[in-house]
Amino acid sequence: MASTLSTPTLLLLLPHSNVNPITRICFLSPKIYRKQSLSSHVPTSFNGNAERRRLSHLSPTAASSSSAVVNSDFAEEPATKVKFQTSLSLPGCSSTLSLLGTGYREKVFAIIGVKVYAAGLYTNQSVFTKLDAWRGLSSAELQKDSSLFDAIFQAPAEKSLNIVLVRDIDGKTFWDALDEAVSPRITSPTQVDESALSTFRSVFQGRPLKKGTSIFLTWLNTTNVLVCISPDGVPSSVDATIESSNVASALFDVFLGGNPVSPSLKSSASNGLAAALK
Repeated sequence: MASTLSTPTLLLLLPHSNVNPITRICFLSPKIYRKQSLSSHVPTSFNGNAERRRLSHLSPTAASSSSAVVNSDFAEEPATKVKFQTSLSLPGCSSTLSLLGTGYREKVFAIIGVKVYAAGLYTNQSVFTKLDAWRGLSSAELQKDSSLFDAIFQAPAEKSLNIVLVRDIDGKTFWDALDEAVSPRITSPTQVDESALSTFRSVFQGRPLKKGTSIFLTWLNTTNVLVCISPDGVPSSVDATIESSNVASALFDVFLGGNPVSPSLKSSASNGLAAALK
């Protein structure tokens, strides 16, 4: 996991009258990627019975405190008005995942803020059993502690990011933007990494992504990431399995590392964590 990165920047070019009117986006890639030890922060043991009692008090909506709760089943990301289910059953996951926080990606172009997508972060609630070291801390303290998000990534619990597009984008453009953010975070990529990125790329090539499309990136563990695309909600199948610890780590860092592409998502997730870890 990375802890110090120069801030990635999303460039979005609006359609022009004399060019093909396709929205184009790209990330200006960070140039620094450093790994940091978790040994001084990650708890080494926990009381299973006590943790089960703690988990019994958690609810999906309690962990999404930065989102506007529409009802017990949905929470709304305020900036984009996109509604996220407070719990999901996804292909490949062993149990239901709960919404931890929401956010959005925006680029300011010619003084106008252009939103590209909303995002919701989901976790298996068992992840909280690995976070005793951070109980009782404020949202601001949690957000600044990169070791917390490293611990969430390392925890043997499924996590998923649901990206919901709020404008039309062609698949190649989306992949190019994501690749320009992910690849620089992988130092000395191996053949396994290159193969994983090629598989990742193939999911989006020649695929139009309309407004409202959901893209799910689901970390089963620190090596395997499932990619699912659905035009209108929860997917029924997996489009690709990415098998690379370096790619999985870099992808998580893009959204929840030291300089995330959506600060609002990390802030909201921190609020959700603070509520769950009281």
